[in-house]
Amino acid sequence: MSEELAPSPKESPLAPQAGPREVWKKGGRLLSVLLAVNVLLLACTLISSGAFNKVAVYDTDVFALLTTMMLLAVLWILFYLLRTVRCPGAVPYRDAHAGPIWLRGGLVLFGICTLVMDVFKTGYYSSFFECQSAIKILHPLIQAVFVMIQTYFLWVSAKDCVHIHLDLTRCGLMFTLTTNLAIWMAAVVDESVHQAHSYSSSDSNASHTRLASDPERVGNAVGGESCLCSTAICQIFQQGYFYLYPFNIEYSLFASTMLYVMWKNVGRLLASTPGHSHTPSPVSLFRETFFAGPVLGLLLFVAGLAVFIIYEVQVSGEGGRTRQALVIYYSFNIVCLGLTTLVSLSGSIIYRFDRRAMDHHKNPTRTLDVALLMGAALGQYAISYYSIVAVVVGTPQDLLAGLNLTHALLMIAQHTFQNMFIIESLHRGPPGAEPHGTPPKEPCQGLTFTNQDALHTLPACPPTPGLVSPSPADQQEAVGIVSTPRSHWRRRCLKDISLFLLLCNVILWIMPAFGARPHFSNTVEVDFYGYSLWAAIVNICLPFGIFYRMHAVSSLLEVYVLS
Repeated sequence: MSEELAPSPKESPLAPQAGPREVWKKGGRLLSVLLAVNVLLLACTLISSGAFNKVAVYDTDVFALLTTMMLLAVLWILFYLLRTVRCPGAVPYRDAHAGPIWLRGGLVLFGICTLVMDVFKTGYYSSFFECQSAIKILHPLIQAVFVMIQTYFLWVSAKDCVHIHLDLTRCGLMFTLTTNLAIWMAAVVDESVHQAHSYSSSDSNASHTRLASDPERVGNAVGGESCLCSTAICQIFQQGYFYLYPFNIEYSLFASTMLYVMWKNVGRLLASTPGHSHTPSPVSLFRETFFAGPVLGLLLFVAGLAVFIIYEVQVSGEGGRTRQALVIYYSFNIVCLGLTTLVSLSGSIIYRFDRRAMDHHKNPTRTLDVALLMGAALGQYAISYYSIVAVVVGTPQDLLAGLNLTHALLMIAQHTFQNMFIIESLHRGPPGAEPHGTPPKEPCQGLTFTNQDALHTLPACPPTPGLVSPSPADQQEAVGIVSTPRSHWRRRCLKDISLFLLLCNVILWIMPAFGARPHFSNTVEVDFYGYSLWAAIVNICLPFGIFYRMHAVSSLLEVYVLS
């Protein structure tokens, strides 16, 4: 029986039956998906075409399309906030799993960085507005408005299960999701073309592009001539917004995931089942840990920042120290990936002794998290396997080749074992959940009373003459029964593992997100595959690898809270 006809344990079997409008639920979803697919394909075609001079599509055309999409998305969001949710019975249920505070907090953080990027973009294009199209200045301004309105919308409405304007809401959510994906793709193409131009210009490989051109020159001027970016403030604005692209990319992906969960929850019927709620209790950082995971993770994080700075300085310098920089970079990554692989494997082993029940209830947020973890890992898998083939088949076995091969193998192992640990952690029940088949305890079974008056206030407890005079040993045992679950070694180990993996994934995100490209500095793959093919592989697959790291961070934070 399909998912739509068979209610899951989390959905209410006693909820009102779907009316005539819900008979076409699959059709409504299909309509919104078809709308999203067609709009996304149009955006992808225009964005990819606008990246090359050989195609008569200019960046002004891309900016015009993105600006139009953002304006339409803003109009729908305002309609939703001002009209849809104010109708009686519009949101009868709210999904407790959707839009956790750390996800919304990350959205706000990346949104603020995106606003700063829009300020830099506006300042950059305003430096020579006399010879530029007005759409280039209008685009970042509209994007700033879109980011602010969408962030507020997702903060207040991420948990909504809407039950009116169903088809319109599904289409609006899918269109807004498509807008975020189009913005993500435009940012990825712009950053990739900029990186490709930087490396190709140093190697005398001309890369004719439109979305990101010469740092000193901006094409597509109104009068047909190029605009020079010659002032210091112009160059600061340009370098600034390129460095802020990773935050814009992550914001678009965070918003897309939250919009997808909202789309899945449209028309969903929920029951209040507090027994299965995973609402975590208030926690503080480093509480109930052995401190080994946070300390070791912070050490690797600081060391990674130092390695990243050394790598960038030596690779961009003219002293010919690229080989030394690559040895340092690969050595650190091998150590970091090896440790995270072993720690992830140890976490999976600890779960073999965990008696908590597996949570099999329907949860669109968790399903999406698992799908994104598995799908985003494919990008790094592809790069690693291409590197393995190039090293094994096409290069002499020197130190750099050995480090490259070890790095690629550990990258595959680390993604595999970390995904296993995270996915199993997300499917574990909350602390204290009994495994299936465990008989429930009696209300008063296993309690030791130190106050006889308490017996009269518990009608469910029969008289127990044997508990008249508890001994000090019984009191100590009772204290141990209460305190043992909160300080259990398995929970502490899992929290340490989660924090260690979280900090390692943050530094492994920072390095590629902010410009570390050993794929081009190390010429093994470039010589084997050719620059054009290898650049296409890296520029397509690496954004998924960068997104994987940030999504793993958010998932590991959830694992830490629920452990």
